[in-house]
Amino acid sequence: MSNMKTNEQETRGPLDGIKVVEYGVFHAGPGGTAILGDLGADVIKIEAAAGDPIRFWTEVGSISMAMSNGESLMYEVSNRNKRNICLDIKSDNGRKVFEKLVKTADVFMTNLRKPTKSKLELDYESIRKINPKIIHASVSGYGPEGPMEDIGAFDPLGQACSGLMFATGQEFPAPLHIGILDQATAISLSHAIITALLARERQGHGQAVQVSLYGSSLWLQHPNLMLANALSINPCVSSSRDIHSPLRNVFCCKDNRWIMGTHHPEERYWKTFCEITGQEHLFSDPEFTTEKGRPKNYPRLASIFDKVFAEKTSFEWMQIFLKSKLMFCPIQRIEDVQNDPQAQINGYVKPYNYKGLGEINIPGYPVHFSQNSAGLKSEAPQTGEHTEIIMEEMGYSPAEIESLKGEGVLK
Repeated sequence: MSNMKTNEQETRGPLDGIKVVEYGVFHAGPGGTAILGDLGADVIKIEAAAGDPIRFWTEVGSISMAMSNGESLMYEVSNRNKRNICLDIKSDNGRKVFEKLVKTADVFMTNLRKPTKSKLELDYESIRKINPKIIHASVSGYGPEGPMEDIGAFDPLGQACSGLMFATGQEFPAPLHIGILDQATAISLSHAIITALLARERQGHGQAVQVSLYGSSLWLQHPNLMLANALSINPCVSSSRDIHSPLRNVFCCKDNRWIMGTHHPEERYWKTFCEITGQEHLFSDPEFTTEKGRPKNYPRLASIFDKVFAEKTSFEWMQIFLKSKLMFCPIQRIEDVQNDPQAQINGYVKPYNYKGLGEINIPGYPVHFSQNSAGLKSEAPQTGEHTEIIMEEMGYSPAEIESLKGEGVLK
């Protein structure tokens, strides 16, 4: 049998045929359904007339995220691959439209707070009365139970309570920007939904899945949490270069660009490292090498290799390390990545002609499928951009649609 993709397979996503209805805001929830859209699902975003608040989140500190239309680029990030219906679900007729949408959906997602979900009848018990086999996905700040179950949260708060702000080993709490935990939670959400869809296929039941910023951050730190709890140690070690060996350290090169190496077990690589950097004598010197062949006396070694690495550019050093198969890589800033051949060849960044932005490099889907394709298929929609199309798909006539618009149910 041939392993070649057909044209149809190449254009179909793994979740082709899956219908997702979303009533969510900001990123942690909608970012998860955007991932499902990357994978080919038909994602319908229900948006109130006031609009998802992320549309208007245009500033973070001194950083402006505003596009030429005045809306935030983050709305694009969170709502790619979706269709949009502007619907007032609080009205009687709006609720009927909503229920009709949910009745034919595979997944319903919301990240509203628990009391709001109950008030709007968006909780699992209410939704499964409409569609018993639906996957009901919820996102919260701190989890579905406990003293903080009803409290809202944003990305930095999840980082704060989970210990993530100390992960760099600094004494002062340092949040990771922008939306790092929101995106991790979005990934957790997509993982949970896809798993529940598989369980429904195999076991025949729908169910509720719940993820949170707090839980996702702890899961992201699985090794750190285990080390801290099982061995009673602080695994978030300082980033000070003097406490790390040259095989797990960073160095500034002649061109003022940095490279980093990480090698385990160190006794396997120390001799080669000394040889290719012209410092063979260090391997035979008991001041710098243990009896097992591991480096020691890290502060002195850091000082020695700072001078060594300053003799060549980062590119020259990388050619040496690539040839020797030692595990070094350039330390890049996020703006550098779009020009990295490794990212380009693997499709981790891809050119895309974005409406209102021109041709830019966007993140590609990080997984390669041999029989399917995944990634951006459409830009984020405007409020109500697909209202009429979605209503027609559900069997509403043009006259009925106009009547509902006149009532303010639709936009």
